Amino acid sequence: MTAYDRHPPHPVGGTIEVIAGPMFSGKTEELLRRMRRATLAKQSVGLVKPARDDRHNTTDVVSHDARREPAMAVDRAENIEQHIQGLGYTPDVIGVDEVQFFDLEVVDVCNRLADAGIRVIVAGLDLDYLGRPFGPMPLLLAHAEYVTKLNAICSKTGRPAHFSHRVGGGDEHVQIGGTESYEALSRDPYNAAVVREHHRNEA
Repeated sequence: MTAYDRHPPHPVGGTIEVIAGPMFSGKTEELLRRMRRATLAKQSVGLVKPARDDRHNTTDVVSHDARREPAMAVDRAENIEQHIQGLGYTPDVIGVDEVQFFDLEVVDVCNRLADAGIRVIVAGLDLDYLGRPFGPMPLLLAHAEYVTKLNAICSKTGRPAHFSHRVGGGDEHVQIGGTESYEALSRDPYNAAVVREHHRNEA
């Protein structure tokens, strides 16, 4: 039983839910599942993604298992509220995929939406490829009523994986990619591949 299964199946009213984990852990799949359940419960929904996530050449939100739902691609967090205003109605549920790519303004946006009675569900990477907290995720985790932490499967050991290891590309903080650029690793193989800050500080 997951943490989410212990909560009411169709929360009503303003809340923030965070789905966090590494690459390939099923975050987007879980977001889409909750959005579909809300639709089945006759709740109005809206789905948003950052415009910079153009991996699938579409505005759809697409999971790694090829599930997809239409979404609005926005450049900045503040545009989420503009998008909602343009709907002509106030949705019961707003989903935000790849929320780590937005700036810190997304925390205030999510709080304002929840304060207005909207159920806000966000999904994103909690750690970047260097094992550091990613963008707005720490604050979103702190503000959320409900938090779900997902693990992937380690490509080296088969154990639960909490880290996203970059295997291809450069050293830019944000690099959009899939299996060609990243692999999921558990703690020991990740530490063998990446020297994280708390170890560098020992030197």
